[in-house]
Amino acid sequence: MSYKSGRHFLQLPGPTNTPERVLRAMSKPTIDHRGAEFKELTHRLLEGLSAVFKTEHTVIIYPASGSGAWEATLANVLNKGDRVLSFQQGFFAGKWAETATRFGLDVRVESWDPRRGLTVDAAMDALDSDHEIKAVLVVHNETSTGVTSDVEAIGRAMKESEHEALLLVDAVSSLAATDLRHDEWGLDVTLTGSQKGLMLPPGLAMVAVSPRALDASRRADLPVSYWRWSDHVESNANGVFPYTPATHLLYGLEEALAMLAEEGLDRVFRRHARFAEATRAAVGAWGLENFAADASESSNAATAVLVPEGHDADALRQVILDRFDMSLGTGLGPVKGKVFRIGHLGDLNALTLAGTLAGVEMGLRLAGVPHSPAGVSAALDVLCA
Repeated sequence: MSYKSGRHFLQLPGPTNTPERVLRAMSKPTIDHRGAEFKELTHRLLEGLSAVFKTEHTVIIYPASGSGAWEATLANVLNKGDRVLSFQQGFFAGKWAETATRFGLDVRVESWDPRRGLTVDAAMDALDSDHEIKAVLVVHNETSTGVTSDVEAIGRAMKESEHEALLLVDAVSSLAATDLRHDEWGLDVTLTGSQKGLMLPPGLAMVAVSPRALDASRRADLPVSYWRWSDHVESNANGVFPYTPATHLLYGLEEALAMLAEEGLDRVFRRHARFAEATRAAVGAWGLENFAADASESSNAATAVLVPEGHDADALRQVILDRFDMSLGTGLGPVKGKVFRIGHLGDLNALTLAGTLAGVEMGLRLAGVPHSPAGVSAALDVLCA
């Protein structure tokens, strides 16, 4: 391969760019993960994550991906044969439901338009019609579609209804990019991964656990060892883990949490909302269509863009990669080849986004995709406002 000057633009919806500060933190020497210094680090990390999840209750860290957090959540709170409710929100919602099926759970999958956010009415109608449901699986931000659902409304309604079902929320691509309040919204388990809003490489999974979910874990009978919450709660109280932790990723996590605290979570959310708005402005000005049907439900983390009939989104992505050294997200599942995804979460600023959108606009021209060359200008109007 020949050398390419400049830096690679990694504009996926995840993994996202890892900041220099985090990379430097991860380069520190290994320390004893049973020693006093590491125990202090563990307590700091759990406190910092609690602030991001906005919880006063249990937080658990695994050496895993978000898929591991799916499995950990199901295995700890459910019993074999329990009925769980899932909606066809998109690729990742489907994969979580598939994981539940593999555990021998009775998965009730409801149809849903993936271009719309899941509504509280749909969730409550399903619960009202079936009192055997033990858990509801909801993806806060469906990364494959760029659509965000109103988890707050769902959580509050479920709490008011006193239905016994647990609300289990995938926040892999929403945490630290979109406001989420685990305790206040009545969520039972909120799970995430390290490689998106938290600005780390892949390799850590984290779950916030309500007292209700922790109580359910004491009665659950699904096989669980590596993921067992009680082992983590007991070990974490003493500043250690039940097995060897991902030490250097934890160094990076501490630095990422410090960066989020320095910027302030409210500013982080406003920055992501502004960049999402600028990206949608560019898409509209190009004459293309945002996959999210309602702008109010569009993701702050990523925008999925439909290409016109007769054009291949992956061919466009390849042109952009070859000519401008920029990686964009592919379409997943039924929308493969029909959409490309622009990631705008994590460690980026207005200039990064402007460069990203310029790369897309040049790629549209070179790939022969019909468009108006006004997208970047429209985005700059938002970014300069």
